[in-house]
Amino acid sequence: MDTSQATSKQTTPDAQSGRELERTERELAAERGTTTIADTVVAKVAGIAAREVAGVHDMGGATGRALGSVTQRVGLGDQRSQGVSVEVGSREAAVDLTLVVEYGESIARVAQQVRDNVVKRVEGLAGLTVTEVNLSVVDLHFPGQDDDEDDQSTRVQ
Repeated sequence: MDTSQATSKQTTPDAQSGRELERTERELAAERGTTTIADTVVAKVAGIAAREVAGVHDMGGATGRALGSVTQRVGLGDQRSQGVSVEVGSREAAVDLTLVVEYGESIARVAQQVRDNVVKRVEGLAGLTVTEVNLSVVDLHFPGQDDDEDDQSTRVQ
């Protein structure tokens, strides 16, 4: 292993202060300290960015969505990172997303907009270069589909 690569540093200007920030081992180093960004933070940023795109109905596979619904009801789940998997290196991140797209939307258009928004948000908020955003569209949501489920759950009280 080439240790010069492992210890190499990348500097980028900080937008607010104008100072140079040094990026090493997933830490932002500044004049007065460092900031470490956890993988879960990158996953939440990517999840929120994907949900911002019109045409994305939900995220995660059917099992993950069902499990997420239960854990969220008891206060344990965090839907923002549902359907998101990230690999974060010292300067780069790769993101995998599982999506449910609204019926009638162009899947190709939604996919491109999700990729663009995830790259913009992760790079802008976390300072990591996004090497890839892989998408799996696992389902389509049809208009009125949720209304039927709500009617069934409220029939008996």
